[in-house]
Amino acid sequence: MQTEPLVSVVTPVYNGELYLAECIESILAQTYTHWEYIIVNNCSTDRSLAIAQQYAQQDARIRLHDNETFLDRLANSNHALRQMSAGSKYCKIVHADDWLFPECIQRMTGIAESQASVGIVGAYRLLGTRVDLDGLPHTCSIVPGQTLGQSALHHIGRMGGLWIFGSPTSLLLRSGLIRSRNPFYNESNFHADAEVCLDLLRTCDFGFVHQVLTYTRYHPEAATAFADTMQTYIPGELQILLTYGPRYLEPDDFARCVDNKLDQYYVFLARSVFRGQNKRFWAYHRGELHRLGQPLQWRRLLWRVVLELADHVFNPKWAVDKLRRKWWSA
Repeated sequence: MQTEPLVSVVTPVYNGELYLAECIESILAQTYTHWEYIIVNNCSTDRSLAIAQQYAQQDARIRLHDNETFLDRLANSNHALRQMSAGSKYCKIVHADDWLFPECIQRMTGIAESQASVGIVGAYRLLGTRVDLDGLPHTCSIVPGQTLGQSALHHIGRMGGLWIFGSPTSLLLRSGLIRSRNPFYNESNFHADAEVCLDLLRTCDFGFVHQVLTYTRYHPEAATAFADTMQTYIPGELQILLTYGPRYLEPDDFARCVDNKLDQYYVFLARSVFRGQNKRFWAYHRGELHRLGQPLQWRRLLWRVVLELADHVFNPKWAVDKLRRKWWSA
């Protein structure tokens, strides 16, 4: 009889033909073997379904779910998580273009099993060609949720702090925490995977493995590429700060973090004026600020534009170098 807890590995996939096999092979190569693997095909138009079917026929632990209708990214992630077995104790989300190092599930589950208060487990990540999600002392493997939540919000508010959540692929979650929320991800926030960590850490602790255990791919088709183009990170982080700041931070700390974040936002918008961003870009950011109860402050934006213009005029070498770098990279 199996004595190890069941881990549900979940992969939502849409047109992931190029990388899906590599992702699946990384699950099959895990040193931890008591897992079920749920692949949710979101109406792919490439060979994703055929690839998943081929592997499902070879290993009974792989279960394929084929969506009848197409779902948005976060809606599909929520739908995929609802396919977990009732007996699952932990969940490991793995995006179809990412993969895991062989010891990932074993090491992450080991930390979670060592202390019942741990609800989320992270580790170092290979992001493209660089390692990130570092910063915790090597001797620290379990962090109180309240402590890490405060640190994460200070990081968002540009007051130091530490951000070690990464993407869904980077984390192991207790399945009970996922079942306690329906839907699990807030589908109105593009960065709901970061938001949910702050919500969960109000009632649980964070475990960390000081080892590179996951790989996140960066490529033009990835959701992160869209996020970089539109800079969805800034309104997404502002939403997280406005929602969870009052729950983790003292009022003065919270106010400073919000002001710092808004200042960062307006610096970004002022620089975007000189980059000639299109109407779609401006409509997105006006809409996000309005949605967050922070309507666009034209005077604040104008003041930042004036400061940026002055920087160009009184620091011509900086401006020329910036234009040169832009032209060479085009």
